[in-house]
Amino acid sequence: MSLLSVEEVSKSFGGLQAVRQVSFVLAEGEMLGLIGPNGAGKTTLFHLISGFLQPDGGSVTYAGATLAGLRPHQICQRGVVRTFQIARPFLRLSVLENVMVGALERVAHRRQATEIAQEILELTGLAEKAATIGQSLTLPDRKRLELARALATRPRVLLLDEVMAGLTPTETARLIELIRSIHSRGITILLIEHVMRAVMALSQRVLVLNYGELIAQGVPQEVVQDRKVIEAYLGEGYAEPEAGWGPC
Repeated sequence: MSLLSVEEVSKSFGGLQAVRQVSFVLAEGEMLGLIGPNGAGKTTLFHLISGFLQPDGGSVTYAGATLAGLRPHQICQRGVVRTFQIARPFLRLSVLENVMVGALERVAHRRQATEIAQEILELTGLAEKAATIGQSLTLPDRKRLELARALATRPRVLLLDEVMAGLTPTETARLIELIRSIHSRGITILLIEHVMRAVMALSQRVLVLNYGELIAQGVPQEVVQDRKVIEAYLGEGYAEPEAGWGPC
């Protein structure tokens, strides 16, 4: 069953066509990868889905209802939540307080927000750093905190924008397992990622954008062999990640 539907969505900035008539569906319970070169329109597409930008044409439908005209916080409250490429915690708040900010999108009382935040910190491996101030966190912990804050809003659909950028292979492997755990809880995920190891490990299907256009989609093993994808993004030297990192 389709949970999120993007139909013929376009967005221009002056003379630049950032997204051109992109259409796809995200099924409930799916993990969908979104790849493409820098400047392909991936983050712009996230902005259009999450309400940070309004499309010039086309539509975004979630759970059978249009998202047209809704602000980001309204879309968040409906269950579609995103992370950002650059993790920006509230620097003067503790890790626990940062996650409580997300929880307060769903609940009205501090006690409830604290309980939700503590649960999410356990899930994301940040419980021991609950009292740490945001500005003191390492990059991997900032990435986890960005994810934790989004999870605290109790999303049904989670849009992850390059959560593994800048991480070491070991840190990437740990985050892959965390995202698998989140997905296993019934959260539907759309994932922008340049780390192909993660894309191949996590995605059940993959979409490929280039110059704002959707040039390929399908299961990961087929997409990475597509000539258009190789020429536009992967390059001739691409080799599939080692065995054992196939789709979950």
